[in-house]
Amino acid sequence: MSWNDMQPLLYDNTLDTLFMVWWSTFYAVLFGIPVGVLLHLTERGALLQNVVVNRVLGAVVNVGRSFPFLILIVVLIPFTRLVVGVSIGPSGAVVPLAIAAIPFFARLVEAALREVDKGLVEAAQAMGGGTWTIVFKVLLPQALPALVAAVTTTVITLIGYSAIAGAVGGGGLGNLAYTYGYQQYETSLMITTVVELILLVTLVQLLGDLIVRRLASRGTRASSSVRAGLRRARSEEPAAVTEAA
Repeated sequence: MSWNDMQPLLYDNTLDTLFMVWWSTFYAVLFGIPVGVLLHLTERGALLQNVVVNRVLGAVVNVGRSFPFLILIVVLIPFTRLVVGVSIGPSGAVVPLAIAAIPFFARLVEAALREVDKGLVEAAQAMGGGTWTIVFKVLLPQALPALVAAVTTTVITLIGYSAIAGAVGGGGLGNLAYTYGYQQYETSLMITTVVELILLVTLVQLLGDLIVRRLASRGTRASSSVRAGLRRARSEEPAAVTEAA
């Protein structure tokens, strides 16, 4: 197959891959962040400690993460058809991709929130911050670099999953590599597809790393200002008590 013949195929299937990865990432972030936050808040010693909720939700997440993706696509065919009207093609692949990504991303969110300095949380509590104020003003902003890294990891994972989905009728570069590269012995097209996937993953990783570094430098300055505010508040407390006396 000549390059002129490959170009339209590569272009159309690249768009299909980007479509699948974009929308599945969107839904993974939309639903994964609340699940990850709830996992963090309900764990032992956390702000909303609830062992039962944490264990049940954790079990659901673990089951979702343990499903082999290829089997998940097949199991979800009736549900996918119910949601989007089709079970094949890029639109049909978004549903299993998103469902596979949500528990994966939720665990990354939980891990990111766990790394937030507990002193900052205590500082916010000392200043009268409620649970949701702490979540939106402390936990999520301070964990933002780690959350971006989690999104980067999720996108890269979804690129690989989209190739699997493509091989079973999902469209995209995986379908191109399987249908034309493997079944029709177009080795050059298969190699080109693999190279494009590698370049796509590399680009996502480089962009994610760049954003993480910039956010990390800002986060350091922000946490320093919070600590300074706590020190000022504590230093004013003895004076206020003396005046009251």
